Amino acid sequence: MPIITLPDGSKREFDQAVTIMEVAKSIGSGLAKATLAGKVNDEVVDASYLIEQDIDLTIITAKDAEGTDVIRHSTAHLLAQAVKQLFPEAQVTIGPVIDNGFFYDFSYERTFTPEDLKAIEKKMQFLVSQNIEITRSVLSRDEAVSFFKGLGENYKAEIIESIPSNEDLSLYTQGEFTDLCRGPHVPSTGKLKAFKLMKIAGAYWRGNSDNEMLQRIYGTAWSDKKQLKDYLFRLEEAEKRDHRKLAKSLDLFHTQEEAPGMVFWHDKGWAIYQQVEQYIRKKLEVNGYGEVKTPQLVDRSLWEKSGHWDKFGDMIFTTHSEHRDYAIKPMNCPCHIQIFNQGLKSYRDLPIRMAEFGSCHRNEPSGTLHGLMRVRNFVQDDAHIFCTENQIQDEVSTFIDLLFEVYKDFGFEDIIIKLSTRPEKRVGSDEDWDKSEKALEVALNNKNLDWELQPGEGAFYGPKIEFSLKDCLDRVWQCGTIQVDFSMPGRLDATYIAEDGSKQVPVMLHRAVLGSLERFIGILIEQYSGTFPLWLAPVQLTVINIASRHEEYSKKVRQELEKQGYRVKIDLRNEKIGFKIREHSMQRVPYLLIIGDKELEDQTIAVRSQKGDDLGSLPLADLTSMLNKQIADKK
Repeated sequence: MPIITLPDGSKREFDQAVTIMEVAKSIGSGLAKATLAGKVNDEVVDASYLIEQDIDLTIITAKDAEGTDVIRHSTAHLLAQAVKQLFPEAQVTIGPVIDNGFFYDFSYERTFTPEDLKAIEKKMQFLVSQNIEITRSVLSRDEAVSFFKGLGENYKAEIIESIPSNEDLSLYTQGEFTDLCRGPHVPSTGKLKAFKLMKIAGAYWRGNSDNEMLQRIYGTAWSDKKQLKDYLFRLEEAEKRDHRKLAKSLDLFHTQEEAPGMVFWHDKGWAIYQQVEQYIRKKLEVNGYGEVKTPQLVDRSLWEKSGHWDKFGDMIFTTHSEHRDYAIKPMNCPCHIQIFNQGLKSYRDLPIRMAEFGSCHRNEPSGTLHGLMRVRNFVQDDAHIFCTENQIQDEVSTFIDLLFEVYKDFGFEDIIIKLSTRPEKRVGSDEDWDKSEKALEVALNNKNLDWELQPGEGAFYGPKIEFSLKDCLDRVWQCGTIQVDFSMPGRLDATYIAEDGSKQVPVMLHRAVLGSLERFIGILIEQYSGTFPLWLAPVQLTVINIASRHEEYSKKVRQELEKQGYRVKIDLRNEKIGFKIREHSMQRVPYLLIIGDKELEDQTIAVRSQKGDDLGSLPLADLTSMLNKQIADKK
């Protein structure tokens, strides 16, 4: 006689074992129709799950995040069923849920075509219209191997053979199609109404390049058609905003095979880079940081002593000279400790805040390189704070204030915060980890910030807070971080004289606001779709003359604006004014300054905004007053 407690605290009592679906029906037909699965004591299970004892139950519908995952998992099986019906000789392998959707890998004698993809999606829609019941069964490991070998599904049998022989396995069946899966799944195919197949790619069996190349079909699935439509719109917008395409059309930067993962900055792109760097530099100066510069090549022994060599050895570029091995700097922290170690430090000197726009190199796999978002050479707005344990709280709190201020200036106000705690492989004592994790947690709570715990995701030397931006397309970019490190300063012999005269090891806070400047600029390009606010725009103003008689005055206007520090171009070509306006508008120049007879006579400037607004003819002083306010407001 199970008693079931629902999320609102109400209880339902039954005189016999019941399924989750039966509980939903007892509450109401509307809920039963919407039920996808259930959460029993925090475990998500099928709606057919039989409840035989007292439990806490949450009924999961499409409105729940767990419901979306169940839909995506079930849609992957729907894809596999459709492929098997259309291409019986294809073999199924694996089909997991991923961000925003799912994929399924297949082995088939020929390459799937875009036409095949359309046919598969059409078959999936037909299977949905049939509202086929999905049922769960359990087999032993050996029974499951025999079952799939009997179907000729050798890949699936190989997966199962790697599972311990004493384990029972769950299988899900919908019509004639059966697949291995832990579940849970929706009750029937009719629940899967908002999906789309996206693309075909290659994938090695079990991720090993020595194995056969399989065909991976990607898809997306959502709770309803509106969510699907919104997602597809965001993808379309993301394609338009792709920073690599905009970089080409706006002449910002390029990459090429002779320097994989390295950026060739053009003058306009470098102007943006310089604005970002100078902005951060000023913020650091105001917040008490001293800027330093450390070598690009450092002897291997330092990285071994710091622990980086064992942790990141495969990602470190190396070179050799005069019987010594050198690392091309993958990060800045060990070098900053070398500066701290020069001269005796007292507790009165702490905190010491040391910043560097440090150029780092990491041997990222070539397949992961992606424009500015994933590179092998990058510069971090990196800084390290050497402090006492008692100073951690204030330093973390001050850093959080700085970070939010910077993000707001760049146009980001939706910030996601996660606290990552000790990983399995780490250095340092449990006592130090306890103290550092507690320090970060208290700092977040003291500011009344919402945050999420990420167990086991900390750095090998300390826990960290990660700050992620949500952009205009609701994409999340992890950028800022602050990490508490009780370990590395001691490994590299950093000490200070405490108030009692004893030698103590300082705590080291690793922190960055933007992270990689290259990646952050890539994010900015896509956030603004290349139409930067005035203060960041590589060319802020373009002076355009209507006729040759206006050239001298146009040059005078340009010179005066350049004297005041604006980034100005001039276009004196013998072209029609409409042509020149269109061309510079396409280059996303915030303001076009047009000089004609009236402007020459009145000694004014006709101002046209990037949006196409005609702001009229203004005296130069009025124009610069408007521009200065806009720049100060970071608009």
